[in-house]
Amino acid sequence: MTDLRSRGVQDILITATDNLKGFTDAIRSVFPESTKQICIVHQIRNACRYVVWKDRKAFTADMKEIYTAPNREAAALALDQLEAVWSQKYGYAIKSWRDNWEELTAFLAFPMEIRKIIYTTNIIENLNGKIRKYTKNKLSYPTDDAVMKSVFLAVNESTKKWTMPIRDWGTILNQFMIMFENRLKF
Repeated sequence: MTDLRSRGVQDILITATDNLKGFTDAIRSVFPESTKQICIVHQIRNACRYVVWKDRKAFTADMKEIYTAPNREAAALALDQLEAVWSQKYGYAIKSWRDNWEELTAFLAFPMEIRKIIYTTNIIENLNGKIRKYTKNKLSYPTDDAVMKSVFLAVNESTKKWTMPIRDWGTILNQFMIMFENRLKF
């Protein structure tokens, strides 16, 4: 994170992470004003690891009430309901929601258009998948430069699909400008 500072990044408004150990704390120490969001998709996968197959559909339906709630208060009620129904069988899956509550529900403070772009890290994971696709076929590279060229080709190929604008970008930009009025500089 300090490397970002040394490269001129002065502020990060929102971060979405997959909750790697220590990552959120590192962000918090360097960019304390940043809103930290843990990827909801990762949280769902993590919670479902502890749920047997026959209960998964009902459990995920109840869990969905949390992350589709209109606000944090409604999400907290949904979590309480999930816990009331499932805590006897899957207490550990619910504990992970409780342990990371602030970072899991940060996106609920934003309008729906912004929520759609910050609730998950899937965009980055898609890029990582493209890079792996380009690099996995070779068992070794003759030089570091060869690896960098492969990564460059993967990123270059991926960026060809990045021509589509974000839906309702004008509305989203206006909302960011209102919410982060003192921090945005154009």
